[in-house]
Amino acid sequence: MLTKLQQLLDSTRAIDFLAPLALRLYLAPIFWMAGMSKATSFSDTAAWFGNPEWGLGLPFPTLMTALATGTELGGAILLLFGLGVRWISIPLMVTMLVAIFSVHWVNGWQIVADTKFCLFNCADAIDASNRLDAAKDILREHGNYDWLSGQGSFVVLNNGIEMGVTYFVMLLALFFIGSGRYLSADYWIAKKLNSHA
Repeated sequence: MLTKLQQLLDSTRAIDFLAPLALRLYLAPIFWMAGMSKATSFSDTAAWFGNPEWGLGLPFPTLMTALATGTELGGAILLLFGLGVRWISIPLMVTMLVAIFSVHWVNGWQIVADTKFCLFNCADAIDASNRLDAAKDILREHGNYDWLSGQGSFVVLNNGIEMGVTYFVMLLALFFIGSGRYLSADYWIAKKLNSHA
């Protein structure tokens, strides 16, 4: 029985390239959109990066904005084609760590405030839930609530570390497993180099 189970698991190795491919195709548009957002509002982003009163207060804000923008746009392209995936994972993970600790950390874990599931900073989640209830009441009384909520529920964005950590873990997996076989430039380059060796 155990041997048959092991054989079944071993047979899945033929398609094990699907996991890194899925990670790459999931992350590529996320980093592309993040990079394009910074590129199209570069001076505003640099001002936010540098301002200690209403921004992040980071040193060298123009340089930091350029590095983040370039890393995200270049990273998206490299992830899409599976080229240098292990190498680009490193600066993308650094970008995620900067975002986690400089932007999202103070907001706790959750990306969306939910009092039903609260790891820490529950007082803020309860406050966000109360604000959401008040906003829904206002919309029910003065707006067309059924139309406004016809394609989804209203939420309060908590902006916690949840998604940053998720992206970091996905990048960490790509760092260790690489871009995968068959559908990545890394695979074909390595195959070509190995055939010449």
